[in-house]
Amino acid sequence: MASHAAPVDLANGNGIALGSASPKKVAYFYDSDIGNFAYVAGHPMKPHRIRLAHSLIMNYGVYKKMEIYRAKPATRLEMTQFHTDEYIDFLQKVSPENMDNFQREQTKFNVGDDCPVFDGLFEFCGISAGGSMEGAARLNRQKCDMAVNWAGGLHHAKKSEASGFCYVNDIVLGILELLRFNKRVLYIDIDVHHGDGVEEAFYTTDRVMTVSFHKYGEYFPGTGELRDIGIGTGKYYAVNFPLRDGIDDSSYKSVFEPVISSVMEFYNPDAVVLQCGGDSLSGDRLGCFNLSMEGHANCVKFVKSFNRPTLVVGGGGYTMRNVARTWAFETGLLVDAHMDRTLPFNEYYEYYGPDYELDVRASNMENANSPEYLEKIKNQLIENLRRTAHVPSVQMQDVPRQSLGAMTDEDDAELDDLDEDENKDVRMTQRQWEQRIERDDEYEASDNEELEKVNGVHRNGTSRRTFQDYRNSDVEGDSGIATPTNGMGETVINSKETDEIVMKDAEDIAQDAAAETNEADTDSKADEKKSSEGIEAASIAEQEESLAEVQDASKSAKESEESEKATTPPQDSAKKQDLVLKNGKDDDEIMQDAEDGPKQPEQEVEKKRSTEPEAIKSPEEPKKDKDGDVEMDETSTGQKQNDGKTSKTEEAAEAASSTETTEQAKDKDTTPSS
Repeated sequence: MASHAAPVDLANGNGIALGSASPKKVAYFYDSDIGNFAYVAGHPMKPHRIRLAHSLIMNYGVYKKMEIYRAKPATRLEMTQFHTDEYIDFLQKVSPENMDNFQREQTKFNVGDDCPVFDGLFEFCGISAGGSMEGAARLNRQKCDMAVNWAGGLHHAKKSEASGFCYVNDIVLGILELLRFNKRVLYIDIDVHHGDGVEEAFYTTDRVMTVSFHKYGEYFPGTGELRDIGIGTGKYYAVNFPLRDGIDDSSYKSVFEPVISSVMEFYNPDAVVLQCGGDSLSGDRLGCFNLSMEGHANCVKFVKSFNRPTLVVGGGGYTMRNVARTWAFETGLLVDAHMDRTLPFNEYYEYYGPDYELDVRASNMENANSPEYLEKIKNQLIENLRRTAHVPSVQMQDVPRQSLGAMTDEDDAELDDLDEDENKDVRMTQRQWEQRIERDDEYEASDNEELEKVNGVHRNGTSRRTFQDYRNSDVEGDSGIATPTNGMGETVINSKETDEIVMKDAEDIAQDAAAETNEADTDSKADEKKSSEGIEAASIAEQEESLAEVQDASKSAKESEESEKATTPPQDSAKKQDLVLKNGKDDDEIMQDAEDGPKQPEQEVEKKRSTEPEAIKSPEEPKKDKDGDVEMDETSTGQKQNDGKTSKTEEAAEAASSTETTEQAKDKDTTPSS
């Protein structure tokens, strides 16, 4: 008998898997319509929590390691394998519009308060039951090692009565399907409430053992006492572990693992059904236990270690964000997927604030379960298991060829062929995408962005990132990177487009640095270019006017020279000639400038700019002719004319020449042409 049990290290509380350590093949059942149903306003049961859990499963990439199925909803005929025809007919007919016509039936079937009538009630029950039945059928056909249906787990529903937010007992229907191929089935319930509906259904048989860990004492449903052990053939095959408020991870583990190990040893089930009600988590709206996500998931991990065909279903759980976190984490545990504690972005990301982590922490709630109390109950249960004496036998009989309404291998093959025929030009169909399991030894994941988008998968990290232009300092942006204390940091930019922009900006910076290095050598050229651009704006008429002024000044200088020659002794002629050469130009040069002025306006501008500073800093007194008039040269005449103007030429010249240009021009060593 002991040879059939899974070896367990009770000291460490670790279950050791039998056989090879190969990963499990997991079939995951989900119907996208399940989140559209709602009981009534203010009701604690919210099917939307299943959609939240599915979103996390998809965005964590856990779906890549399992097959995804949308089960066919259970029909009326399939539901009546356990429930009465009258009760199922009522569920099929009643609706919020006609519920007043079914007052008597509502009282008879306990529908109306905790189990209200809402739109789509029968369809909701069909989706929940269909997933569990189809999962059991695939386990029977050895198409998977584990099946998951988080929409199931409604363990309170009775044969002809709704109870505890449950209408159709999908667990009982799934176990009935498993019993067609398996001699013994073990049911384990870790919901905070007692699994009374499942226990009642199999209370008199030894082919199903029910084990429930639940809160007992003035708590719904009020059943599940230690002395409830079954009757008739089923005596000692109902196992109940009543618990008190505030049980924590370590206390729960100290009783769960020894009891389940003894069950596996004495009962040796062929298949297991695990109900993972999330209302045993800390902080649940209706629960009173203090389990963390890790403590809850440890139960799933331990059951998995026995390598039995296992159907995993949901159940209670009324704090949606915690239930979704836990079920997503346990799904990843079943497929051995690593899940980061930081939640990936998804369409329900705001539900998980403020920490946005994959974790449900225990609180400081007082644990009313003393070690002595837990030890006493544990020893009593193990003693009851020993009284079973042997593994129950089952009479040999023919197994039916087909399940009632469940899919067969032939049906699957027919659907595959139909899918290929209808999608000949599609690289990967929706059905193929859902059934594909990503291999760990694949070099790169397949790129199916369109199908991922349709199925709610959000890529974390786009191909393009927002680029912040550092030059526009007044435009602030959040890079998402913490600022280092020393004000410096390195940012790794993965985008190709961003890299190109950064490289271009780096080249601009290098060019600016080179330009600053050579600034001293290029100041004069830059100033000349700016000055020429400003003077070019003057009109030709103004240039002609300036030329006429220059001619008048040269004529006056010539007349003054002739008069001085007539009155001055010959020995002074050489000195006078030198002064004339220094302060003015001879006739030939002036006439040549007049002819070249219109042709070469830029040269004339340069000459004017070079003579203006010289005239300002010249220490010599202005010359007077014999009449006492001041001798006018080219520079003084032009300067006087310009000082008296307020015309367009002056405005253009002032706009073109800055203070810096004037200072640089003073520093240059320029001499008037002779």
